[in-house]
Amino acid sequence: MRYPDGGGLTAKQRAQREQVRLLAAELFAQGAAPPQVARRLQVSRKSTYAWHARWLEGGMDALRSKGPSGRPSRMKPDWRVWLAAELEKGPAAHGWAEDQRRTLARIARVIARRFHVRFSPAQTWRILRQMGWTAQVPVRRAAERDEDAVATWIKETWPRVERR
Repeated sequence: MRYPDGGGLTAKQRAQREQVRLLAAELFAQGAAPPQVARRLQVSRKSTYAWHARWLEGGMDALRSKGPSGRPSRMKPDWRVWLAAELEKGPAAHGWAEDQRRTLARIARVIARRFHVRFSPAQTWRILRQMGWTAQVPVRRAAERDEDAVATWIKETWPRVERR
Protein backbone atom coordinates (compact mmCIF):
# COMPACT_ATOMS: atom_id res chain seq x y z
CA MET A 1 0.00 0.00 0.00
CA ARG A 2 1.07 3.52 -0.63
CA TYR A 3 0.44 4.97 2.81
CA PRO A 4 1.77 3.51 6.07
CA ASP A 5 -1.58 3.58 7.87
CA GLY A 6 -3.05 0.87 5.68
CA GLY A 7 -3.98 2.93 2.65
CA GLY A 8 -5.75 6.16 1.91
CA LEU A 9 -5.96 9.46 3.69
CA THR A 10 -8.19 10.67 6.47
CA ALA A 11 -10.76 13.36 5.73
CA LYS A 12 -8.55 15.90 7.51
CA GLN A 13 -5.50 14.97 5.43
CA ARG A 14 -7.53 15.18 2.20
CA ALA A 15 -8.77 18.64 3.22
CA GLN A 16 -5.22 19.82 3.93
CA ARG A 17 -3.99 18.64 0.53
CA GLU A 18 -6.98 20.24 -1.16
CA GLN A 19 -6.13 23.57 0.49
CA VAL A 20 -2.61 23.40 -0.96
CA ARG A 21 -4.01 22.73 -4.44
CA LEU A 22 -6.52 25.58 -4.15
CA LEU A 23 -3.77 27.93 -3.02
CA ALA A 24 -1.80 26.84 -6.09
CA ALA A 25 -4.84 27.66 -8.25
CA GLU A 26 -4.94 31.17 -6.78
CA LEU A 27 -1.26 31.61 -7.59
CA PHE A 28 -1.84 30.36 -11.15
CA ALA A 29 -4.67 32.91 -11.51
CA GLN A 30 -2.22 35.64 -10.45
CA GLY A 31 0.12 34.56 -13.24
CA ALA A 32 2.65 32.47 -11.32
CA ALA A 33 4.40 29.70 -13.25
CA PRO A 34 4.39 26.11 -11.93
CA PRO A 35 8.08 26.20 -10.83
CA GLN A 36 7.41 29.36 -8.80
CA VAL A 37 4.35 27.77 -7.21
CA ALA A 38 6.36 24.65 -6.39
CA ARG A 39 9.02 26.70 -4.58
CA ARG A 40 6.49 28.84 -2.75
CA LEU A 41 4.32 25.93 -1.55
CA GLN A 42 7.25 23.54 -1.05
CA VAL A 43 5.81 20.82 -3.28
CA SER A 44 7.27 19.00 -6.26
CA ARG A 45 7.42 20.66 -9.66
CA LYS A 46 5.80 17.61 -11.20
CA SER A 47 2.73 18.08 -8.99
CA THR A 48 2.43 21.78 -9.83
CA TYR A 49 2.64 21.08 -13.57
CA ALA A 50 -0.14 18.49 -13.22
CA TRP A 51 -2.23 20.91 -11.14
CA HIS A 52 -1.64 23.68 -13.67
CA ALA A 53 -2.86 21.46 -16.53
CA ARG A 54 -5.98 20.49 -14.57
CA TRP A 55 -6.56 24.13 -13.58
CA LEU A 56 -6.34 25.25 -17.23
CA GLU A 57 -8.93 22.62 -18.23
CA GLY A 58 -11.43 22.93 -15.39
CA GLY A 59 -10.53 25.86 -13.13
CA MET A 60 -10.64 25.66 -9.33
CA ASP A 61 -13.20 22.83 -9.32
CA ALA A 62 -10.76 20.55 -11.16
CA LEU A 63 -8.40 20.77 -8.15
CA ARG A 64 -11.00 19.94 -5.51
CA SER A 65 -10.81 16.60 -3.68
CA LYS A 66 -12.81 13.75 -5.19
CA GLY A 67 -13.24 12.14 -1.77
CA PRO A 68 -11.85 8.83 -0.54
CA SER A 69 -10.66 6.44 -3.20
CA GLY A 70 -11.83 2.89 -3.60
CA ARG A 71 -15.19 1.28 -3.12
CA PRO A 72 -17.44 2.62 -0.41
CA SER A 73 -17.55 0.43 2.68
CA ARG A 74 -20.45 -1.98 3.01
CA MET A 75 -20.42 -1.15 6.74
CA LYS A 76 -22.88 1.74 6.94
CA PRO A 77 -22.37 4.55 9.51
CA ASP A 78 -25.56 3.67 11.42
CA TRP A 79 -24.39 0.03 11.54
CA ARG A 80 -21.19 1.24 13.21
CA VAL A 81 -23.21 2.98 15.92
CA TRP A 82 -25.14 -0.24 16.52
CA LEU A 83 -21.93 -2.31 16.56
CA ALA A 84 -20.29 -0.01 19.12
CA ALA A 85 -23.30 -0.44 21.43
CA GLU A 86 -23.20 -4.22 20.98
CA LEU A 87 -19.47 -4.40 21.68
CA GLU A 88 -20.04 -2.51 24.94
CA LYS A 89 -22.45 -5.27 26.03
CA GLY A 90 -19.64 -7.82 25.83
CA PRO A 91 -19.37 -11.34 24.36
CA ALA A 92 -21.79 -12.88 26.87
CA ALA A 93 -24.67 -10.86 25.40
CA HIS A 94 -24.14 -12.72 22.12
CA GLY A 95 -23.90 -16.23 23.48
CA TRP A 96 -20.21 -16.58 24.37
CA ALA A 97 -20.53 -16.84 28.14
CA GLU A 98 -17.84 -19.50 28.67
CA ASP A 99 -15.06 -17.43 27.09
CA GLN A 100 -15.12 -13.66 27.54
CA ARG A 101 -12.81 -12.89 24.61
CA ARG A 102 -13.92 -10.64 21.79
CA THR A 103 -12.35 -12.12 18.64
CA LEU A 104 -12.54 -10.80 15.07
CA ALA A 105 -14.37 -13.95 13.95
CA ARG A 106 -16.98 -13.47 16.67
CA ILE A 107 -17.47 -9.80 15.85
CA ALA A 108 -17.80 -10.65 12.15
CA ARG A 109 -20.42 -13.26 13.09
CA VAL A 110 -22.39 -10.71 15.14
CA ILE A 111 -22.38 -8.34 12.16
CA ALA A 112 -23.42 -11.13 9.77
CA ARG A 113 -26.30 -12.19 12.03
CA ARG A 114 -27.68 -8.66 12.23
CA PHE A 115 -27.05 -7.26 8.74
CA HIS A 116 -26.57 -10.39 6.59
CA VAL A 117 -23.20 -9.10 5.34
CA ARG A 118 -20.03 -11.13 5.82
CA PHE A 119 -16.69 -9.47 6.54
CA SER A 120 -13.30 -11.15 6.65
CA PRO A 121 -11.30 -10.91 9.88
CA ALA A 122 -8.98 -8.38 8.19
CA GLN A 123 -11.89 -6.18 7.12
CA THR A 124 -13.49 -6.52 10.56
CA TRP A 125 -10.21 -5.33 12.09
CA ARG A 126 -10.13 -2.30 9.72
CA ILE A 127 -13.69 -1.40 10.69
CA LEU A 128 -12.89 -1.66 14.41
CA ARG A 129 -9.74 0.48 14.01
CA GLN A 130 -11.76 3.12 12.17
CA MET A 131 -14.23 3.07 15.06
CA GLY A 132 -11.39 3.62 17.55
CA TRP A 133 -11.31 0.10 19.03
CA THR A 134 -8.00 -1.60 19.78
CA ALA A 135 -6.95 -5.22 20.09
CA GLN A 136 -7.72 -6.98 23.34
CA VAL A 137 -4.90 -8.82 25.04
CA PRO A 138 -6.37 -11.17 27.63
CA VAL A 139 -4.68 -11.48 31.01
CA ARG A 140 -3.64 -15.12 31.35
CA ARG A 141 -3.74 -16.25 34.96
CA ALA A 142 -4.32 -19.64 36.45
CA ALA A 143 -7.71 -20.23 38.03
CA GLU A 144 -5.91 -21.65 41.12
CA ARG A 145 -3.79 -18.49 41.56
CA ASP A 146 -3.40 -17.44 45.21
CA GLU A 147 -3.04 -13.65 45.30
CA ASP A 148 -1.83 -13.63 48.95
CA ALA A 149 0.95 -16.13 48.15
CA VAL A 150 2.00 -14.06 45.14
CA ALA A 151 2.13 -10.86 47.21
CA THR A 152 4.20 -12.61 49.88
CA TRP A 153 6.61 -14.01 47.28
CA ILE A 154 7.08 -10.56 45.70
CA LYS A 155 7.66 -8.95 49.10
CA GLU A 156 9.93 -11.56 50.70
CA THR A 157 11.42 -14.00 48.17
CA TRP A 158 12.00 -11.75 45.15
CA PRO A 159 14.30 -9.26 46.93
CA ARG A 160 16.62 -12.17 47.98
CA VAL A 161 16.66 -13.63 44.46
CA GLU A 162 17.16 -10.22 42.86
CA ARG A 163 20.33 -9.48 44.91
CA ARG A 164 22.13 -12.43 43.34
